[in-house]
Amino acid sequence: MLTSDIIALIVVYAYVGIIFFLAEKVLKSRPEVSRKFLHIMVGNMIFAMPFFSDPWIMLLFITLLVTIALFFLTEYSPITIKNSVTESGHALGLFFYALIWSILLLIYPILIDPNLLWIVALAIVPLVYGDGFAALVGAKWGRIKYHIFGGEKSIAGSLAMLSVTAVLSVFVWVFYTAMGYTLPELNFWYILIISAIATICEAISYGGIDNLTVPSVTSVLYFLVATML
Repeated sequence: MLTSDIIALIVVYAYVGIIFFLAEKVLKSRPEVSRKFLHIMVGNMIFAMPFFSDPWIMLLFITLLVTIALFFLTEYSPITIKNSVTESGHALGLFFYALIWSILLLIYPILIDPNLLWIVALAIVPLVYGDGFAALVGAKWGRIKYHIFGGEKSIAGSLAMLSVTAVLSVFVWVFYTAMGYTLPELNFWYILIISAIATICEAISYGGIDNLTVPSVTSVLYFLVATML
């Protein structure tokens, strides 16, 4: 482990600690806002990933530790921990959020190719920003609803997820290219199509399972883009 990795870990730990503190203390009275705040702010770590020398460091010292910690907030934990996350009933979804991040790190940059770290970042985008802003927009302007498999969604929320995912994916694509990763030539239509599929995947998922399905499907699609183009 390099000195730069230690510094990056300290910065990430401090950042995540502050985010969880704010979500727990400041936003405790609004659990849904708190959950999405966690989604979006913790998700900003996709911009920190390139600063680590080895994806194993991120997996072992960040995402895996967070996954384990969040497991103890779920209903399946052998111990009971009361906080705004558990009381809002969203602990399992957050656990899936951390778990899929760990799985994606293990598969793409560790088992396949370190260069594919960009796939992890782009797979997280619709979950972090798309789904996060979809919930906030849907709650405020989502008057027109639709129902799929027992779940209620709003047209405004789904459109917000599609647009935010597409725009932020372009930004992340450019960022990782600038950081020295080898990506296919930027094609907005591919990004738009994948963003639309991610939006549909989120709409038909329920009970926090979208935190697993959306990044999984998105990562496979970007892997196909990387290997076929």
